[in-house]
Amino acid sequence: MTVSFARRRILDALAALGLAAAPAAAQDDAPVIAAAADLQFAIEEIAEQFTDETGMELRLSMGSTGNFARQIRAGGPFEIFMAADEEFIADLHDDGFTRDEGDLYAIGRVVIMTPHGSTLEPDAELDGLADMLAAGEITRFAIANPDHAPYGMRAREALITKGIWDDIQPVLVQGENVSQAAQFALSGDAEGGIIALSLALAPDVSARGSYALIPEDWHAPLRQRMVLLEDAGEVAEAFYAFMMEPAAREIMERHGFGLPGE
Repeated sequence: MTVSFARRRILDALAALGLAAAPAAAQDDAPVIAAAADLQFAIEEIAEQFTDETGMELRLSMGSTGNFARQIRAGGPFEIFMAADEEFIADLHDDGFTRDEGDLYAIGRVVIMTPHGSTLEPDAELDGLADMLAAGEITRFAIANPDHAPYGMRAREALITKGIWDDIQPVLVQGENVSQAAQFALSGDAEGGIIALSLALAPDVSARGSYALIPEDWHAPLRQRMVLLEDAGEVAEAFYAFMMEPAAREIMERHGFGLPGE
């Protein structure tokens, strides 16, 4: 979808709804956006700007991509699904739950992050983690649950690449999603964890610790795709188009995401 086409989609939706200069829609009527937890800070900023510009309200639901995919199959009340791994959207599309195959909107990255005061110093190739693990000096280390959270899957792949996945099992603490994993990693009860770069860059998070970017070839790419679901209305369509606009892309880039086409 080109930027000019995206802009037309927004304007067409506004005209159809008669909302170009109207007050915001009632919150209860706002479409629900199912957004992967790594988007927490970026998507809140984008949604606020969208509402400021259009007067249209949204409701954001943050969580793990795998859990959202299951909820959608069970009839969850979402109009847009913003996944952290495009494979989940491909599966939903194959089974008839989405309008189309959606659009790639970001590329995510993972980091090792440790809280201030931790004996573990973050380094890109996880040497400190491996050394402390071998010495029995790691008591708790956090990742998202790799059974359903893409960032947990990529954390597991990075730990496998380093050759310490089996050894780290006894001290792993798994968050339901990557946002919860970040909370665990920075709680002070853990030496650290592997989380999303987008979360590590957030001021409230970065103030609590330090991080190192894990090489992108240590894990499969986090190709993040969004899609309109079958019951999506015109407000959801307008927001979907807005996500392709320069303003939204700038916010995504500022929050540490790679952008498709760049």
